[in-house]
Amino acid sequence: MKKYFLILCCFFSFCISFGQLSDGKTETHAKDNYSIEYPKNWELNTSGEMGSTFFLFSELSSEEDRFKENVNLMIQNLTGHNINMDQYVEISTGQITTMISEGTILESERKMENGIEFHQVIFTGKQGPFSLKFEQRYWIKDNTAYVLTFTSEKEQFAAYSTTSSDILNSFKIK
Repeated sequence: MKKYFLILCCFFSFCISFGQLSDGKTETHAKDNYSIEYPKNWELNTSGEMGSTFFLFSELSSEEDRFKENVNLMIQNLTGHNINMDQYVEISTGQITTMISEGTILESERKMENGIEFHQVIFTGKQGPFSLKFEQRYWIKDNTAYVLTFTSEKEQFAAYSTTSSDILNSFKIK
């Protein structure tokens, strides 16, 4: 009996965590080559600012909050450059430590999800008055690099971990 209770609890926990982005409280942003789900209370910006394909912005958490946590996608055409994932990661992580003030890489690892390989980098740095923490994922498909980044104030990163993971994990390349 205890065994069945434990299995049932695990099942409900899985359903609750899996359902956070698929419970009708999300929007889907889809294009010909990708799709992503995000909470309805986040703002979608497709203006292309800062070279992005899109930005997703969280709501401010209080009147004192001055930074909107966000997810953005950049797409780069690699045709003619003959760059593989290892080279792309080396170039990208090199830019993190040279272009971001106090840029420090905390984790860098290759992962596989749904049979598709990607590289994940978690790093910190400063931009203006903000101490930030980033989770960045790289995919390369058909001579195109997809760079999906979650950015948060460093002290808020853990508080957004479930939401950011749900958003990042929902990203699909078609």
